[in-house]
Amino acid sequence: MIETPELHNLLLTAIGAAVRAGYKIMEVYNSDDFQVNLKSDRTPLTLADRLAHEEIKNSLTKTFIPVLSEEGRSIVYEERKGWDYFWVVDPLDGTKEFIKRNGEFTVNIALVLEQYPIAGVIYVPVTGKLYYSLKSEGAFMVESVMATPQFEISFKELQSHSQKLPLPIGRESIVVVESRSHSSPETINYINSLLEEFKQIELLPVGSSLKMCMIAEGKADLYPRLSLSSEWDTAAGQAIIEGAGFKVITYETRERLSYNKEDLVNPWFIVTNGRVK
Repeated sequence: MIETPELHNLLLTAIGAAVRAGYKIMEVYNSDDFQVNLKSDRTPLTLADRLAHEEIKNSLTKTFIPVLSEEGRSIVYEERKGWDYFWVVDPLDGTKEFIKRNGEFTVNIALVLEQYPIAGVIYVPVTGKLYYSLKSEGAFMVESVMATPQFEISFKELQSHSQKLPLPIGRESIVVVESRSHSSPETINYINSLLEEFKQIELLPVGSSLKMCMIAEGKADLYPRLSLSSEWDTAAGQAIIEGAGFKVITYETRERLSYNKEDLVNPWFIVTNGRVK
């Protein structure tokens, strides 16, 4: 079992990797050459995805903990199934939002122990917002972290700028976040069914793992994902959601979403702060 001081060091390593990757992403974002290609599943891949992947891989490899990344997904299950601790990484979550230049994309890094995340980092390169969590300590947000190519931070300095999540936000209505680019008829039907129970429902379209961040922060109550997603899309967000005291559960069984399955595709799931059962 990794002791708390070492967990702090691993968290700082992940934060440093995410912020430095954010710097690489913004260099491409502010250029005129995204170098967009299509992966085998017809989803886009840009130069920013590749540069961020390399930055994070180089940083996390030094921890001697295996890395499962969207851009390095080809590790066979026979090798993966023996892992206790491992990193789950999405170097650029929300590539479609990146290409649209709407700013709603993130860098996601999670540390998983025996199928469940125990630490998570989500960095938003355009705004500099940083979300992070440790299972034993909770979830936190830092309003503005400047991305630099040599970024490092101490745990004491990190804590001094952090706000514990969720933030106290008072409102009567139920806010449901929905995917800006990955909605489905099933999701729409589910949201419509909520109108029978709740009179006031606000819809908040958001890209990438920012949907989970909105719930952890207190700005939204529910995120139903009744369409395909992969483990690297959700691991960091789940760590932050659970650190805030909320839940990520499968749609059918209501069990906690798990990781390092033979098939890396997630089942349909729901993220909730408890206001919607």
